[in-house]
Amino acid sequence: MLHSDMRKFLIDTDTASDDAVALLMAHRWPDVQVEAITIVSGNVAVEQGAKNALYTLEMCGASTPVYLGCPKPMLRPCKYAHGFHGEDGMGNMHYPEPQAKPQVDHGVDVIIDTIKSNPGEITLVTLGPLTNIAIALLRAPEIASLVQRCVIMGGAANVVGNVTPAAEYNIWVDPDAAKIVFHSGMPMSMVGWELSRAQAALLPDEIAQIKNLGTELSRFAVDCNTSALEASVKIQHSPGLTLADPVAMAVALDPTIITRQGKYYVEVETVSELTRGQTVVDELGVLNQTPNMTVIWSIDAPRWKENLYLCLG
Repeated sequence: MLHSDMRKFLIDTDTASDDAVALLMAHRWPDVQVEAITIVSGNVAVEQGAKNALYTLEMCGASTPVYLGCPKPMLRPCKYAHGFHGEDGMGNMHYPEPQAKPQVDHGVDVIIDTIKSNPGEITLVTLGPLTNIAIALLRAPEIASLVQRCVIMGGAANVVGNVTPAAEYNIWVDPDAAKIVFHSGMPMSMVGWELSRAQAALLPDEIAQIKNLGTELSRFAVDCNTSALEASVKIQHSPGLTLADPVAMAVALDPTIITRQGKYYVEVETVSELTRGQTVVDELGVLNQTPNMTVIWSIDAPRWKENLYLCLG
């Protein structure tokens, strides 16, 4: 039963291991109703992303409808993240086929319809490349003003990238889509990948603490991120497991964990080979452009972890 004080979420995801944890958090949060999940090509192909989302929903006893979206970026070939998340996107756990199937409607139609039929009520959370959102905005520009809040996991706010020195993966995969979304006028917050690093990374003893919660969900959350943990430590020299999507979801679920944010003009590089997908934050306002993005600079790391433990316990 949807109570009037429930918040309505729409989640767009390229479901791999950290997306799965973010989906669990949204479905375990007491005052959130997830209206739909749309799948975008990114970490894995859309069909695999849908399977991973449906399996995750099965794990937490939810029946949120899942819709396939765009199977490739707007203008560029697919670039999957198998090296980070495993061939199946789930740490090569090769989970059984989910019982449910994706719905027949296209994800882009669902994004447009859901926002239009719930004006001013939808929190849109994007966990993958922005292809579906950009196509929806091109087809129905009016949805930009009907979204209550859009939380974007993507970009790197004037720091090193994770797929090239300049860019974060989600924006790099489809920079053309990101540029459209960033200039759409939607009320947006950018949660860069750097927010999941340093103090926000899960250290070995914290990962053990999650496993020791002893629930099916806590075990699943750790197991499916096995290859992500290895990649975090080996490739990114992180002290532990970086969970970019769950951090973005934590910001969407509980904005009070934000410790510093501000509105800036943010541009996405689409032309350069070297800096493709870079999110250029005009921190000092030197471009004299109207700010288009709320940039989240820092979060309360201990509180983010507490929220995660609550959802998995």
